[in-house]
Amino acid sequence: MREIKEYVDSNKQRFLEELFELLRFPSVSADPKYKSDMLLTADFVAKKLKEAGAENVEVCQTAGYPIVYGQKIIDASRPTILVYGHYDVQPPDPLELWNTPPFEPTIRDGKIFARGACDDKGQFYMHVKAFELMMKTGTLACNVKFMIEGEEEVGSNNLGIFVQENVERLQADVVLISDTSMISLEHPSLETGLRGLSYLEIEVTGPNRDLHSGVYGGAVANPATILARLIASLHDDNNHIKIPGFYDDVLALSQSERDELNKAPYDEQDYKDDLGVKELWGEKGYTTLERTGTRPTLEVNGIWGGYIGEGAKTVLPSKASAKISMRLVPNQQSDKITKLFTDYIQSIAPKNVSIKITPHHGGEPVVTPTNSLAYKAAQKAILESFGKDPIPTRGGGSIPIVALFEKELGIKTVLMGFGLDSDNLHSPNEKYDVANFYKGIETIPLFHKYFAELSKS
Repeated sequence: MREIKEYVDSNKQRFLEELFELLRFPSVSADPKYKSDMLLTADFVAKKLKEAGAENVEVCQTAGYPIVYGQKIIDASRPTILVYGHYDVQPPDPLELWNTPPFEPTIRDGKIFARGACDDKGQFYMHVKAFELMMKTGTLACNVKFMIEGEEEVGSNNLGIFVQENVERLQADVVLISDTSMISLEHPSLETGLRGLSYLEIEVTGPNRDLHSGVYGGAVANPATILARLIASLHDDNNHIKIPGFYDDVLALSQSERDELNKAPYDEQDYKDDLGVKELWGEKGYTTLERTGTRPTLEVNGIWGGYIGEGAKTVLPSKASAKISMRLVPNQQSDKITKLFTDYIQSIAPKNVSIKITPHHGGEPVVTPTNSLAYKAAQKAILESFGKDPIPTRGGGSIPIVALFEKELGIKTVLMGFGLDSDNLHSPNEKYDVANFYKGIETIPLFHKYFAELSKS
């Protein structure tokens, strides 16, 4: 551990400068206008992997954005770790809510503010620097492969094809991902599961053009009103989702599992104060920790229609739309849930409008084993680095490729994230603590060390 700390301490400033260089690329996969920036980002990642000591580094072309691959095989008899991350980021909008420009990283109060600081540039780059550390100090204990993609934020549509076509190249003993969070540096944790996702868009169309609300109001159905009613019908008074069959496949936790989950540190008042809300909201009968990690949800991610510019314009809109995401838990299937949602909306929609539902992307929920050698290696690494055993938690987000890796490669994943839930992921003023960035670089080599040791026994 002393050798690790000495290397990190002597290279702290350089590590930070390199991360800032990476964060300055506006690598937004959802918007085609950033295509050239996406390609430049992939080239930068490949360059840094080579400089760190990786071999066979390649910017692999796909039908979308490229996947950066690199590896270092030190001994075929040793275990192999496949590191996954993504260099694409969420759109920075709304820009006016950022305190500093999203692609000009800034440190305030010990935190790096920039789009992608935590999700996932800051976190995957820890692995690149930890790999460099192990190469420079001669302490690399496992073979390592890197697969850094550019389409995670838009559903990883081409990753599955790449994995299927490169099964032999991607063979490994475990996938290691840092794209999740921990409770805090004082309370380190390991996520043992992730929710799945069904993401879709609903469009309600009424008249063939926007109408004068005075002339036609009261005679023609307003798509915005109809959309609002449809959305309101999705939950009952206890905030249970009303779609028939939605909960049929949900794998409920036992009381002992619920008790264990709720042992994680949690202060409701601090939670509310951080979010600026007076009261919490959610499915009746469950705690906040259960609602955000182990229960399925349905949320409106965006809604629009009619005139939303400055001043007044009295129109009855022709169309109104919304984007909706449903987070899924073990045993639920994204395709089935998408169909249940579609059938339900079509069944309750009035005949005076037409409904179009467009699925965007989805993924399956996963639970990672806590009795594997890899999970035990992560526990030992965190114990040595933090001086505390990690608390097992369930993540509320989705990383669809975890299920993909298990299906196509037959290997499990360890979710060893160093972000915080309060890091404003997908929001303005995304941040990542400098201390967490350095702590990740210190902890990752210990995972390699203990995974190698445990694999021998």
